Amino acid sequence: MPLTKAQKAAVLEELSEKLAATPAIYLTYYSGLNVAQLSKLRRRFREEGVEFKVVKNTLLRIAMEQRGGYEALLPLLNGPTAVAFSHEPAAPARVLKKFLAEEGVELPRLKGAFIDGAVYGADALETLASLKSKDELIADIIGLVLSPARNVVGALQGPGQQLAALVKAIAEKAEA
Repeated sequence: MPLTKAQKAAVLEELSEKLAATPAIYLTYYSGLNVAQLSKLRRRFREEGVEFKVVKNTLLRIAMEQRGGYEALLPLLNGPTAVAFSHEPAAPARVLKKFLAEEGVELPRLKGAFIDGAVYGADALETLASLKSKDELIADIIGLVLSPARNVVGALQGPGQQLAALVKAIAEKAEA
């Protein structure tokens, strides 16, 4: 059943808001998945905080053109398209990669991704899946910052412990 003008306007507004609010947008080709597989895939995306929607290419194209900056993705809007919106750039790629491996299927297939202004092609799934999350990057930075402090503390404690052991040995020798 075709959408009414009011429904199209509502969908267009929703897509525009999602494009503005999420830094990671993945376009996928999903045709060929059965209902059970598509439901399982949607559930996995939901568990990772990713919104996965089947959209009309025309409406997504209009929303992208209105927002601007998505020109590189426009040629990918052909055939059945599902979009994954995520605040975590690597989350959709990890879900797709894991789903493809566990289900032993070739679909859904990545058409392209738009992450913070950078465009990735269909062959970038492995690269995108290996990206670290924001929390992992912060933890790495904190570890690097704290590492010199740990080394200084260890260096300061080492001679003190050696001196204490030496004093103890001398005291034990004097008692004997």
